[in-house]
Amino acid sequence: MPSDRDAFLAAAQKATIKLVGPEVAFLIQGEDRVGTVAEVVSKLGQAQINLTAMQAIATGEGRYGAILWVEPRNIGKAAQALGVS
Repeated sequence: MPSDRDAFLAAAQKATIKLVGPEVAFLIQGEDRVGTVAEVVSKLGQAQINLTAMQAIATGEGRYGAILWVEPRNIGKAAQALGVS
């Protein structure tokens, strides 16, 4: 998720890197506490949606962030399950 899409595309082209996408991802962030990420994943599980990938990190300042992906056919259903539709 580049902050400057055009610069990213130009750099990839210059390096002869073939890009695929764009892809849809969900950015989850909030107060870091035990079970926070599990609650998010549980919402998807209850909606019978599998994660394709997920990357989460705690900042050490009481906050966390996560990026997660689901199959394209489940994007709308995942958005609804996460309360962002």
